[in-house]
Amino acid sequence: MTSTALAPEANSLSSQRDITAQHLINGEWLGAADTERMNPARPGELAALSPSGTAQDVDTAITAAAAAQPAWAALPAPSRGAILITAGNLLIERQTAIAEDLVREEGKTLAEAKGEVKRASDVLRFFGSLGWAATGEVLPSGLPDTTITTRREALGVVGLITPWNFPIAIPAWKTAPALISGNAVVIKPAELTPLSATHLARALQDAGLPAGVFNVVHGKGRVVGDALARDPRIAGLSFTGSTNVGLGLQEILNARRARVQLEMGGKNGVLVLDDADARKAAQVVAAGAFGLTGQACTATSRVYVTPGIRPAFLQALTEEAAAYTTGDGLDGTARIGAVVSRQQFEQDQAAVRTAVERGATLLHGEYDGDPTGALFFPAAILTGLPFDDAAVTEEIFGPVVAVLEVPDYEAGLAAINDSRYGLTAGICTDSLALATDFAARAQAGVVKVNRPTAGLDLNVPFGGVKDSSTNTFREQGRSALDFFTWGKTVYTGV
Repeated sequence: MTSTALAPEANSLSSQRDITAQHLINGEWLGAADTERMNPARPGELAALSPSGTAQDVDTAITAAAAAQPAWAALPAPSRGAILITAGNLLIERQTAIAEDLVREEGKTLAEAKGEVKRASDVLRFFGSLGWAATGEVLPSGLPDTTITTRREALGVVGLITPWNFPIAIPAWKTAPALISGNAVVIKPAELTPLSATHLARALQDAGLPAGVFNVVHGKGRVVGDALARDPRIAGLSFTGSTNVGLGLQEILNARRARVQLEMGGKNGVLVLDDADARKAAQVVAAGAFGLTGQACTATSRVYVTPGIRPAFLQALTEEAAAYTTGDGLDGTARIGAVVSRQQFEQDQAAVRTAVERGATLLHGEYDGDPTGALFFPAAILTGLPFDDAAVTEEIFGPVVAVLEVPDYEAGLAAINDSRYGLTAGICTDSLALATDFAARAQAGVVKVNRPTAGLDLNVPFGGVKDSSTNTFREQGRSALDFFTWGKTVYTGV
């Protein structure tokens, strides 16, 4: 919501801690905070204030970035890396305060938020260390007295558009490879989570990042994001968010042959075979489906089970779901925090309600509402659905999982692959042969064997296929540098 006059509770809360986010443009904090973000777990509590950015703000930020980028790229890579490492250390020093702000504006549990802040810190330090790594090759030439070398060059100014579900980790894992490669950045964080991006910006600024190298513009995607995508000075744009928005951005960037990286939706499936341990399989599925409130593009949302293990698995999964209690992420006891927004909450409700109306059985997840109006949604298990039901095929983005029966491994693998999405996929089995076959044939960018579909290591490539990604440049790990650089081959004669 947008407001020009703040409620008394807002003024009181603001006096207790700094809840104001601003644009960061050319090293200056700018913009009148006119947009309120309420705490989804505590109705009436203001979590953050942020400004509504304009196309002019984007233009100013890009101008600053373009001016700062050449000097930043000319700085030795180890010196650029040292700034990232220092920023990562600052995030750890500020971990608790940042995590508490993250909980208030996004809703997840404090343990999850602390883990995310640590992840952002680790990402900055990992890419900072690459300032000392080789970035090219020395290759033989067929010509006499000739040496061939390759090198990587920065794109220039890059745009980043990041989502609300990992509001500091995803900005960090896009920003760090962009900066270590010598680019300047203009980022548009999610409207629902402005403080998390602000904490990242403050850490970078306090670590000594030169003015103009990293710029933040808050605001609506149709204003700020569109202006970023259309500006000819943006040499590349990395986006994480919905498939529909991502594909629209791709059209804009492709029209001017700018580089674009998209990580979008997922409808991630797990195949549970008769030879698996039912309890362990249920724990794997529950962690992937209900952790992080199910608000992860890698979350498990459909499970295919063979007949022999189905009764034991459903019983174990129902028991696991009961252990995922909901509550305020700051109270230290809940395993599922609040849903991020009223819109997302109603989407979760509608997905379960309409599935039941179509004949599904709700094994767990009955919801009678919260008397306070807090956005708590229980872990939900749906069964008895056809394979083409919307609850099985469309992304819900909540703690909801559909469990379906398949006769055997081949049918289960076919069901896993029968999706417009291809981000993550998993299998629970004790068979090395079937696990190996699944890893080879599953149509997903990330395959997990006896592990939750959610959860990624920062040093390995991440990305999907089909409508989950552009399926070109991968994020995370050293491969993340590829998107933010272009290659040059140099012949030197003596």
